[in-house]
Amino acid sequence: MIPTPGAPASGERRALLAAILAAAALLSGCAGVTTTFPPIGSTPQPAGDATAAARQQVVQALGAVGLQPQDSVRPYRPAEGPLLAAAPRSVIEAPLQRDPDPALVVIYALASPDAALAAAKDDADYLRSNTGGIQVAPGTQVVLQVVGSNVIFFSWLPADSPDPATATIAQALSKIGEPVPVTP
Repeated sequence: MIPTPGAPASGERRALLAAILAAAALLSGCAGVTTTFPPIGSTPQPAGDATAAARQQVVQALGAVGLQPQDSVRPYRPAEGPLLAAAPRSVIEAPLQRDPDPALVVIYALASPDAALAAAKDDADYLRSNTGGIQVAPGTQVVLQVVGSNVIFFSWLPADSPDPATATIAQALSKIGEPVPVTP
């Protein structure tokens, strides 16, 4: 066989193949590492009564600004840190007049107020990290509020929001519970 100019020789190809296989074996070994996130596509269980009080506060706050929120049936998974990713949740949608997609508010249920605060801080850190930061568009505003053993999450992109009521949602939610700032 006549070698092609510029192509690696047979021994070089074997060495290159061995290096690729070694790298693949090394990377596949990483697959055995326990991850804190649920598998892609999985959805935590609905929170049910665990978010009832916080849900009522969200409904009242959004109702006070003229919105009629309702429980959502659409799947929704925002950028979230490991502690929130595994937590049961309720999702509320608020229909907007000038946006075909409703605003989505997530209420996570944690075991205690301390666990909720830890999960909210973990999420804020995640959203500031390189990993979480690439999951949200630059300029995205995030509202993270702790209400008892619940965390309220809402995000929106002011530059891309067709309905000015979206800003009103963020303002209304920021008055519920204790804020956990998400800043760069």
